[in-house]
Amino acid sequence: MAAATAAAALAAADPPPAMPQAAGAGGPTTRRDFYWLRSFLAGGIAGCCAKTTVAPLDRVKVLLQAHNHHYKHLGVFSALRAVPQKEGFLGLYKGNGAMMIRIFPYGAIQFMAFEHYKTLITTKLGISGHVHRLMAGSMAGKRSMTAVICTYPLDMVRVRLAFQVKGEHSYTGIIHAFKTIYAKEGGFFGFYRGLMPTILGMAPYAGVSFFTFGTLKSVGLSHAPTLLGRPSSDNPNVLVLKTHVNLLCGGVAGAIAQTISYPFDVTRRRMQLGTVLPEFEKCLTMRDTMKYVYGHHGIRKGLYRGLSLNYIRCIPSQAVAFTTYELMKQFFHLN
Repeated sequence: MAAATAAAALAAADPPPAMPQAAGAGGPTTRRDFYWLRSFLAGGIAGCCAKTTVAPLDRVKVLLQAHNHHYKHLGVFSALRAVPQKEGFLGLYKGNGAMMIRIFPYGAIQFMAFEHYKTLITTKLGISGHVHRLMAGSMAGKRSMTAVICTYPLDMVRVRLAFQVKGEHSYTGIIHAFKTIYAKEGGFFGFYRGLMPTILGMAPYAGVSFFTFGTLKSVGLSHAPTLLGRPSSDNPNVLVLKTHVNLLCGGVAGAIAQTISYPFDVTRRRMQLGTVLPEFEKCLTMRDTMKYVYGHHGIRKGLYRGLSLNYIRCIPSQAVAFTTYELMKQFFHLN
C-alpha cells in the first residue's frame, strides 16, 4: 500500500495541464490521448519497482507481526540476517511473485482515482488548497477498495508464502496455495479473511498520506522553488520536486500514515494467516484478533510490532517509487 500511495501522491500539488494541440491526418489530437492508460501504466510500474526493492523488509515484517516461532525472539536487523542463513538469499523474496501480480493494478487504480477526485473536487465543488488533497486522498483510498477486493486473494497467498519457513512448507507455490486454501478453509470466502481491517485502514492511510505529501510539496514549491524544485523534462512549465526532496517528503508522509493505520495492518496479517497460527480460533473476527494481540502482547510488542521496520522501509520504498514514477511521468508525457 505504501508504494502505491507514494506513486499516487506525486501529483498531489498540481494537476497535469492540457498539452498543446497538434493537427493530425485524422483531425485534431492532443498529447492527452490515452492519458488514463498512461497514468495506469506509470503508477503500476512504480508500485512494482518499489515493492520489489523492499520485498526483504516486507517478508521480515510478516514474520515479526505474526510472531513466527523461528524468528519471534529476534529484532528487525537480526531477523534480516537470520532469514538468509536459514533459508538462503531467495528466502527474503518469498511471496513477492504474488505481490507483483497484486500491486500493479492496485497502484495504478489508486493513482488514477486520486487524480480523478482531485480534479473533480477542484472544478465541481470549488474546493482547493490543503483540504482538497485530504478529501481526494481519502476518496482514492475508498475507490481503491475495488482493486483491493479483486486482488485480495493474491495478498492472502503472498502472506501465507512469506510466513512459511524452509523445511516446513505447507504450500509449494502460488497455485498450490490457492488450491489448498480453497479446499481446506471454506472455499472462495477463505481468501477474504482480514478484509475488514484492510478496508477500515485504507481511507485514513491514503487520506493522511496524500494530504501530508501534497501539503509538503505545495509549501516547498511555493516558498523555495529554486532550492527544492526543478522544471519537468517533458514540460518546462511544470515545476516538480527534486529527487532527494521527493524522498524526504514521501518518507515523512508514509511514516505518519503508517503510524495511524498500523494496528489494522497487524490485525489483517494475523487474520490472513488463519489456520497457520495456533491461536486461529481466537482470531476469527477483527475485534477478537485485536483483543487477543493486545491482551497477550500489549501495544508496543503487539499492535505495533514491526513498526520500526515500516519506518526503515519507507526510505528505499519512497525513493524507488518517486524516482520511477517521475521517470514514467516524463516517458509517458504526463506532465
